[in-house]
Amino acid sequence: MQSPGKVRRRLLGKSSAPQICRQPSFSRDIGHAAAETYLITRLSFDLLGYLGVGYRWITRLLALACYAILLMPGFLQVAYHYFFSPQVRRSIVYGDQPRNRLDLYLPPPTSDGLKPVVVFVTGGAWIIGYKAWGSLLGLQLAERDIIVACLDYRNFPQGTISDMVRDVSQGISFVCNSISAFGGDPNRIYLMGQSAGAHISSCALIEQAIKESRGERISWSASQIKAYFGLSGGYNLFNMVEHFHNRGLYRSIFLSIMEGEESFEQYSPGIRLKEPRVRKAASLLNHIVLFHGSEDYSIPCEASKTFAEALQGVEVKTDLIVYDGKTHTDLFLQDPLRGGKDELFDHIVGMIHANDSGALCKDAVAPPRRRLVPEFLLKLAGKVSPF
Repeated sequence: MQSPGKVRRRLLGKSSAPQICRQPSFSRDIGHAAAETYLITRLSFDLLGYLGVGYRWITRLLALACYAILLMPGFLQVAYHYFFSPQVRRSIVYGDQPRNRLDLYLPPPTSDGLKPVVVFVTGGAWIIGYKAWGSLLGLQLAERDIIVACLDYRNFPQGTISDMVRDVSQGISFVCNSISAFGGDPNRIYLMGQSAGAHISSCALIEQAIKESRGERISWSASQIKAYFGLSGGYNLFNMVEHFHNRGLYRSIFLSIMEGEESFEQYSPGIRLKEPRVRKAASLLNHIVLFHGSEDYSIPCEASKTFAEALQGVEVKTDLIVYDGKTHTDLFLQDPLRGGKDELFDHIVGMIHANDSGALCKDAVAPPRRRLVPEFLLKLAGKVSPF
């Protein structure tokens, strides 16, 4: 393994710290909200256009509409903070491609010192992923003095899997090289992805480790990522194609997204780790933590189990945490909207603050998180959820 000094010398020169001035403007915020609403609506119609309007998808669309309506009390509160909180810096440009933007969630200004950072990549079936999907997580982690950068990236059909991985890698590079200008600690950066975002971000991380192990010029180091958190992800395309076909993401569409079956191995982290030449790259991965619900039918928890075995097979420090009875959306939506104690949230915060006694003391006395949706609506939403 290359020494840290050699790794640092191969890094490309850092760009100058961005100078961003945020002038409060109610009309600008309203305009931004309208633009975001238009984009979300267009993404939804893009998805329907590719999936078709057969019986299966009409019923799923109706279920999704009911699910969103039931959780709307929470969504509206999160949307208000997303658009109007001074602690949210929206749509910071990180690259020159369409949708190369990120949102930053900053802790209250009363806290001192550089803060740990989570780079978060949202899910969305590679078709409707959007940075605002991470707003609930971002707002809640920021309350615990953790900066969150939610990356946007090109979705299909605007881009295919190689474009998505490239965008996410460029977003990570921006954070690694520029986050100190926003109060973030470049030595405490964590990478996290959910669902399709877990697949894309894991591909980006392993691809970067391979480049680094070969001595190629790089703009960020895989070894700079203190830990990777994969939430409800799929990491082997060979095992996913039939599963998604049976759930309505048809084989022809999936193959188009993934650039054909010939690309499956390249974009299957669980398979790629078995290549002899990847062993050296695996030694650059600090810590991988995989979270999954045992009742996840969108991406079965077996996906995380087999990926954990592959990682352990190349001696990467790996933890697998399976939450009994949890579905694909319980961990990411219903539980955070419920407020109070949240196992996943506590696990993430505990790992990030593990070596910071001051932060742990503050966590111990932090008030319980506020409930955003009544319990009966959460239970109804769980019953009608199409995920």
